[in-house]
Amino acid sequence: MTNLIGQAFKNNGKKLVTFVTGGDPDLETSLEIIKTIINNGVDIIEIGMPFSDPMADGPTIQLSSNRAISKGIDLENIFSLAAKAKKIKNNLPIILMGYYNLILYFGIEKFVKRCKESGVDGLIIVDLQPEEDEDLNNELRNNQIDLIRLITPTTNEERLKLILNNARGFLYYVSVMGITGQKSADLNDLKKSIAFIKKHTNLPVVPGFGIKNSTDVNNICKIADGAVVGSSIIKIIEENLSNKVKMLSEIDKFLKDLKNGTKI
Repeated sequence: MTNLIGQAFKNNGKKLVTFVTGGDPDLETSLEIIKTIINNGVDIIEIGMPFSDPMADGPTIQLSSNRAISKGIDLENIFSLAAKAKKIKNNLPIILMGYYNLILYFGIEKFVKRCKESGVDGLIIVDLQPEEDEDLNNELRNNQIDLIRLITPTTNEERLKLILNNARGFLYYVSVMGITGQKSADLNDLKKSIAFIKKHTNLPVVPGFGIKNSTDVNNICKIADGAVVGSSIIKIIEENLSNKVKMLSEIDKFLKDLKNGTKI
């Protein structure tokens, strides 16, 4: 199996990574949104697994989780979305992002098996500490699925080395402290942090949190290997729930603009 996440970073271009909550605002529309994202040349797509208590997420993503849950979206629906996304573009890296409780409840071995069957290339588990990742990490390694780790501005050298032991694919740098969708990153601080991380690893570093528009993407891409945008896309969904055509059109326009931001 080709490591699609590793392949995505092989050329020197900056990467646009997008996040949407799977099944928001409903399963059919969610697939249309994912198609729109893929058609705009996004490099990696993260699909959020809806969760009732998403503690790292701001109000925008929390509400998107609530909308999906209210439509009965479960993990099997998420696997279905991932598989359909892979059929649209078979070399597109797909990452599932969420919380560990969902995986434990589903069963680690069964969860990873379904990831593999659905074409999932990586996982970001927001609340999984490196001291507790052995069971999941072993299953992921056996199935050639990357465990993408989060690094924060408060991660010290000792902690960074521990996190890097099992990190694969790329490092998701939480560019602002707090929850998703809030203030923007301080670019000087970000530059220092990324230089510090790069001393310890060859993995690409991609900031997320607080990256709202094309200008933010462009500023981040001058410093890092790419940028993650999520809350701004979900805000468009939230603002156009009664008009699906306008929703998809606005997302399409927004993504074209974001993609331009990766050109340095």
